Amino acid sequence: MKKLSILALSVFLVAVSCKESKTDTATATTEQVVAEHAGESLTVNTEASTVNWTAYHKGGLNPRFGTTKTTGVFSVENGNLISGSLVSEINSLITDPSSVDPAITDGKTSSDLDSHLKSADFFDVEKYPSVKFDITKVEDLPAGSASKVEGANKQISGNLTIKDKTVNVTFPAKVDVTDGKVNLVSKFTINRQDWGLAYGAEGDPKDWMISQEVDLELNIVANK
Repeated sequence: MKKLSILALSVFLVAVSCKESKTDTATATTEQVVAEHAGESLTVNTEASTVNWTAYHKGGLNPRFGTTKTTGVFSVENGNLISGSLVSEINSLITDPSSVDPAITDGKTSSDLDSHLKSADFFDVEKYPSVKFDITKVEDLPAGSASKVEGANKQISGNLTIKDKTVNVTFPAKVDVTDGKVNLVSKFTINRQDWGLAYGAEGDPKDWMISQEVDLELNIVANK
């Protein structure tokens, strides 16, 4: 019976250690030179754009998800996206109430999670009020590359700055450029530890049950 219980536990742990991937995995490297703005500048339409985030407990359990608002500008030249920057104010971060059940969180609500994420435990909004993304390179998606984004046609690299750390990330995206308008769609996963986003001190047990993976889903519209 004891051996059976251990086996059952092992199977359970393997099962919860993996979540079904619905996003591309962003590759990360050191900060790169930002692409220069040139050509036509288009302003991000904040109300028409969405930035969704999803964070998990270990194994993809109990996902928490929500949104932030973004502002920014894209540059287009000869029908191609060549540069741009996005800024999300952390105070605009909202956790979807449907992702937090007070019945299993000791009465804590999505608003409580919002406050915790904005505290010094995570984003420390008092010192670092925004997250910024500056495009460093836009290339055609390499032939044969797979992506979770239907119709992905570009590979975008950019410096993502969270708190006081900048990491360059690369991910597939679908970029449509029409007369006076850009639409960018991407779904990718980053490792929060790359930016030092940890709950408590390094190695603190409080952080063990929180997955290092954070999913970001961008649907950005920019126009004249």
